Amino acid sequence: MQIEIRKGMNLYPGSCNAVVAPVHVMVSAINSNADLQRFLFLYIGGNYSRVLSGIHRDSTNFEIRRAFTAHQLLSVLREASHTIVLVEHDPTLFEGAGKMLAPVARALKDAGRESLVILYTPAIDRTFAALMRQADRIIEIAAAEDISSRVSPRAIRLQRNGGPLTGGQRTLEVG
Repeated sequence: MQIEIRKGMNLYPGSCNAVVAPVHVMVSAINSNADLQRFLFLYIGGNYSRVLSGIHRDSTNFEIRRAFTAHQLLSVLREASHTIVLVEHDPTLFEGAGKMLAPVARALKDAGRESLVILYTPAIDRTFAALMRQADRIIEIAAAEDISSRVSPRAIRLQRNGGPLTGGQRTLEVG
């Protein structure tokens, strides 16, 4: 059993994975894998979800649990005995409960020994960064519009080495 996030990027049982990707990428990865219906799948959400409404839940093996506090998230993780555990990160769970970051990160790692654990977010924040430190694997998939707006490494090298600059002064005039 595996989940293919993108072509050639597979997640396997017995691991804790932190995934940063656009919502449509995560929804597509889950919906396009028909084999997931054969396994016990646990979705853990917080106070709100971006992913849940897009997931096809016609499988009888798909369970949804909500955690409204970091303590509830820790309890749900400790009780989980599913083949796949998808945790959609909600930073509001940790407001005023920063001391819960380390125990929750350890619980994610522990659950990953027996299951495929995916800690998912569309954008990294401070709490996700703390939780992902325990992950076996960190995957970041940028949205197409993010990639197109980035400056290419070649352009940065050219600028550093005195090469052409775009939209700026090209020569220095001394008087």
